[in-house]
Amino acid sequence: MNAISIGPFVFAPDRFAAILAIATLLMIAALLSRRLDARLNAWASSAVLAAIVAARAGHVVLHGSSFAEEPWRMLAIWQGGFSLPAGLLGIVLVTAVYARSVRFAVGAAGAVLVAGVVGVVTLELTKATYGQQAPATRMATLDGGFRSIRDFEGKPLVVNLWATWCPPCRREMPMLAREAAERTDVGFVFVNQGENAERIKSYLSADRLKLEHVLLDAAQALSRHYATPGLPVTLFLRRDGTLASLHTGEISREALAAGIDAIIDEAR
Repeated sequence: MNAISIGPFVFAPDRFAAILAIATLLMIAALLSRRLDARLNAWASSAVLAAIVAARAGHVVLHGSSFAEEPWRMLAIWQGGFSLPAGLLGIVLVTAVYARSVRFAVGAAGAVLVAGVVGVVTLELTKATYGQQAPATRMATLDGGFRSIRDFEGKPLVVNLWATWCPPCRREMPMLAREAAERTDVGFVFVNQGENAERIKSYLSADRLKLEHVLLDAAQALSRHYATPGLPVTLFLRRDGTLASLHTGEISREALAAGIDAIIDEAR
């Protein structure tokens, strides 16, 4: 399973697991606050907030040079990017402030334990499946030819599934276009899902984007092949065309770099 779809919302497995873990923590704390310590309810809310802030801050510190170029991205939490150790530290610090009795400590520890189990089990049940070979499906190009993803095998490859109507796709596209133009150690292919050449050309022209390899997946075959119900999706393929990893949703520069580094390291 490479993404979880609930109505109009699509979640990456790790984000879905995190959401369930947070919801579980808040629910268990609310229940225990009636039996053990009334402060558990306030503690849980504070702990969740502290964990999110600390986890994000930890990620920003680890990638300081990247965020220094675009400081506003520190607040772009929808792109992902959180440090688990920093998040856990945030929970510990808040717990230390609230802890005044053994009953409170037992309740807090129990809530964290149950939430952690829910998160881990959810992640295991929904984790993405990797290793699939790229399909041989031939797709039209903007210049009237036909190519398949397999035509690009031979070096690591980044494949972006996108559409012009998709706001996250449009937000990440300038960064992806720059990376595609600057990097020679990895290939980039932009596979549009379900739109015609005229619409794509109009969008690229209006936004002054230059993409060397654009394929038109009119039947959205790649979305089905990789079981990705939403857009955008960024696939990281090994040099033999097998899937090494994928990212669901708008991708950050740091996540893109991590995905590329992984497939390049495997190629060495």
